[in-house]
Formats: sequence, C-alpha cells, structure tokens
Amino acid sequence: MMEEGGVATSSMRPGPTFKLVLLGDGRVGKTSMVLRYVNNIFSDKQTATIQASYLTKRVNVDGLTVTLAIWDTAGQERFHALGPIYYRDADAAVLVYDLMDKDSFARVKSWVKELRKMANKNIVLTIAGNKCDMDRHRTVDLQDSERYAESIGAHHFLTSAKSNTGIEEAFLDVAKRVLEVRKGESPEGMSSVAHRKSLIVVDDQPQAPPPSKCCS
Repeated sequence: MMEEGGVATSSMRPGPTFKLVLLGDGRVGKTSMVLRYVNNIFSDKQTATIQASYLTKRVNVDGLTVTLAIWDTAGQERFHALGPIYYRDADAAVLVYDLMDKDSFARVKSWVKELRKMANKNIVLTIAGNKCDMDRHRTVDLQDSERYAESIGAHHFLTSAKSNTGIEEAFLDVAKRVLEVRKGESPEGMSSVAHRKSLIVVDDQPQAPPPSKCCS
C-alpha cells in the first residue's frame, strides 16, 4: 500500500482538484521548483517564465487522490498586472523568495497584501525560502522569515530545486491544508466552495501600541 504523500494510483479514491499559484520575483526559482516537483528534473540554465505556465500533479492525501493544478507565474515586473488573473480563484499560493536576495523577501510581503485584497479570503499561504543549497550566502534572516510567515498564518519551508530539498514536503503540506479547509467549508466536504472563511493577514507596517499595553 502506498505511503501518504506518494504518487496517486488508480486504486485510490478520486478526490478534488486544487488550484495553486506560485508567486515571487523573477529568478527566485519558481519554475525550477515546479519542474522538480512534477517531473523531477532540474537545469541550471532554466529560462525565465513568460506570463505563466501550467502543470498538474496527482498526490495521495489520506487515501484520496488530490490533483494540484499548479500555475507558475512570471516574476518580471512587466507581467505584474496579470497576477490577479491567476490567483483570484486560487485555493493556495506559494510565495517564493531567494535566500540570498532580501528584496525578493520584501516582495513576498507585497504579494501578501495583494492576495489579501484580491484573492479568496481563505486562501492557504505557504512561504518558500528557495536555494537553501546556497545557505552559506544567505542574506535573509531565517527567524525574520519564519516570524513573518507565522504572523500571516502561513507555513514556511526552506527549499532547493537543485538538491531536491523541502519541495515535496512543501507541496504535500499545501494539499493537506487545502483539503482541511475544503472539508470545513461544507457538509459534503469536497463540494464546490460556496462560502469563504476569513483569513486574517497581519500588515507588516509597524503600528503604535495603545499607551496602556506593551507589544510582545
């Protein structure tokens, strides 16, 4: 019998399809992550994504065949306006930054603000610090990124398409969490989403605390 999280087989119960979108600056490695996850391939000469690409992956979650419909979006600024087309009805978003690029992490926070305004309110968020095989060149503080992820209700993973680290775990975690959300949204569990729960996203801009209280 196949272990949980393995590739789906015909003997498993058919399940839902979840739309997942990858967001992040250009050159952070989004395409390499998807290709490693779906096709188990990696190339150091991966070309930049133009607009968006689409791949699917079937996985086993609790004996159920879940299909991840993965949209890999372009990170270049000239394609930024197209973002809402892909994430507006997404079940989950993986926000990718380069561990060696502080600006790419700052951009993740901007994407979160956009998702708060434009995406489904119960969208599942994951933050991936990519290129962890180059950790010795890290410029983004791990504690900062993990604290930020926690503040917005996201899970944080360190990933590397090159060394195939953390990618399987990150996508499987996404599938499990979306499945939990779907089950809680309707009596049938797997039916189409009719009502959305609220997701509280903490603004990263500092605010003055009330005079009688202190920040923790």
